[in-house]
Amino acid sequence: MPNSRRQFLSRSASAAAITFSGRLPVPLLAAVEKKKAPVVLVVIELQGGNDGLNTVVPTSSETYRRLRPNTGIAAGNTLSISSDCGFHPQLQGFAELLEQGKLGIVNGVGYDNPNRSHFESMDIWHTCQRSGDRRPEGWLGRWIESAQRPAGDLTALHLGDQQLPLALKSQQRPVPSIRSKEQFRLRAANADQLQQQLLIASETAESTDDLLGFIRSSTSTALQTSQRIQAIGRRSTTATVWPDGNLSRKLQTVSGLIRAGLETSVYYLSLGGFDTHAQQPDVHGRLLRQLGDATAAFMRDLAETEHADRVMLMCFSEFGRRVAENASAGTDHGTAGPVFLIGNQVLAGLHGDLPDLNQLENDDLKYHTDFRQVYADVLENWFQTDSREILSGSWLPSGAIRS
Repeated sequence: MPNSRRQFLSRSASAAAITFSGRLPVPLLAAVEKKKAPVVLVVIELQGGNDGLNTVVPTSSETYRRLRPNTGIAAGNTLSISSDCGFHPQLQGFAELLEQGKLGIVNGVGYDNPNRSHFESMDIWHTCQRSGDRRPEGWLGRWIESAQRPAGDLTALHLGDQQLPLALKSQQRPVPSIRSKEQFRLRAANADQLQQQLLIASETAESTDDLLGFIRSSTSTALQTSQRIQAIGRRSTTATVWPDGNLSRKLQTVSGLIRAGLETSVYYLSLGGFDTHAQQPDVHGRLLRQLGDATAAFMRDLAETEHADRVMLMCFSEFGRRVAENASAGTDHGTAGPVFLIGNQVLAGLHGDLPDLNQLENDDLKYHTDFRQVYADVLENWFQTDSREILSGSWLPSGAIRS
């Protein structure tokens, strides 16, 4: 018997990938496809504090130009949204989606008494709670439990190298966290054999590995999920040209999982690097280019399928940046910023007023839309779920999603 989790993984596969032998019978895809597929939310977390003022640029603001002589975007270089604002010039993908009527911009999103710590602020967004009265699960984790989906359905999936986001944590429904679709391939002749292997792992594992924990808790779901993921390679590929970049690869995987029939309602991804304290212009431009191009390719990939109307993306960051640039050609931690919603069911355009750069609070932007209003919109108008218990209160939806 192995005496460590590493030995167990080495015996059944490798530490990087749990592989599947192919001896399991493939589920009858037609039977699944007859059911009404659930709507899908793809969350893209912009880690580090995205600079909202250089993402949605207030082109008509003299204050913006005065406070950002080195980092500001010239009005003539922006991609027009309205007479008062435009996208960063590297956000051609977002401009394309807006022109197609698929992108909504919720302005001035934040919360009372903002916290400028990356970890504290992100935890507030994830749990809808302050540190003193925080619940042990996240807002999406609470929705996962309230959705009461059958045990055989994988309700949510985190795709990335980092630990499972707190937003997905729940009491009863564990969510797997995988680096890539290749990692989630299970080797077993049947569920009983896999269960025996997992009992060995349970006896020896001291780690809180999210993927291993998920497989141990729901063997049948894990096997079905593995088969679905493998089905991606057996389905015909689309003609979409995907850009380079880690986010693009993740979204390509998500698109393949959706088209392969995986009945997952939430996919959670992240894009890091937005903590632009120094030399911001080039770094921020590259990140926005990656974000815009990857999301536009994702929507193009789904456009000709039966899934296009049931998929929506939400892009958010834990806070924005200071209005005034710093001495290092960068910006420091701020408060409010925009949230982006993308999909065929989104009400395209601007929602909420642009930030007033002449009415600041401690040299920061005042928020006017609580982030829980965006969540309420997602829960009420996308998932068709009462949001009050999940959000610990009643919040007026932001109005960016068709009801």
